Amino acid sequence: MIRAMTLPDLAVVLGWAADEGWNPGLDDAAPFLAADPAGFVVDERHGHPVAAIPVVNHDAQMAFLGLYLCHPDWRGKGIGFALWTDALRHAGARTVGLDGVAAQQGNDARSGFRPSGATVRMQGQLRSSVPGLREALPSDDIAIATLDRAANGYDRAAFLSAWTRPLPRRRTVVTDGPDGITGLATVRLCGTGCKIGPVVAPDADAAMILIGAAATLIGVPDATVDVPEGNAPLLARLAGSGFTETFRTARMYRGPAPEAGPSLQAIGTMELG
Repeated sequence: MIRAMTLPDLAVVLGWAADEGWNPGLDDAAPFLAADPAGFVVDERHGHPVAAIPVVNHDAQMAFLGLYLCHPDWRGKGIGFALWTDALRHAGARTVGLDGVAAQQGNDARSGFRPSGATVRMQGQLRSSVPGLREALPSDDIAIATLDRAANGYDRAAFLSAWTRPLPRRRTVVTDGPDGITGLATVRLCGTGCKIGPVVAPDADAAMILIGAAATLIGVPDATVDVPEGNAPLLARLAGSGFTETFRTARMYRGPAPEAGPSLQAIGTMELG
């Protein structure tokens, strides 16, 4: 039976993701679900979810698909693809994006997805930080949404409002300029280390300052940053700081790809874009 996912369901699914080595954030469930509760669905068998997928409608033009998982005991039974097909209907005529592993690109292509670059996962240790950056405040929501829209090419205000709200295991830092916020970075604790994203900044130097400040704020130097492959300056700066590429995914879209701006330094998550 296909039904809407609950918050406890999502906690179970994120546990599956951890078992697969995806290393999700420790507090990902609530902000994920807040992005679009109607977009999260599970296939339930014998009273328990056995497969899950969110297709999150960020705005009237753009949706994102991720966290597509089937429990190992139920694979090979056609459950996952049936759920995939049902979930995609939620997007309607919107463009749908995803970050897919190389092995699935053929399957994604058969569903109408076309490659548009890649996302590169960089991991390393941050050794220093520039002090003086402040944490985001609820009053910054509109400014953060405006910066993020310019960076990604679409709105995702519901997700950002929950994602940037401070918790002990998830924090957001911003940089201020004479006309308001000029950059932001969200950091969250994971099962191993921390992940930092999105990172929105005018250039790679400003991005590195935000990344360092975020890691310092959360108190964990072991960091993961997911960078669009076209962002050569930030990839070079991270490599110069000892970060290494651990894997990459294909960024794919079904429908016209959004026009990202130059301020997009690192994505928020591979699950929601």
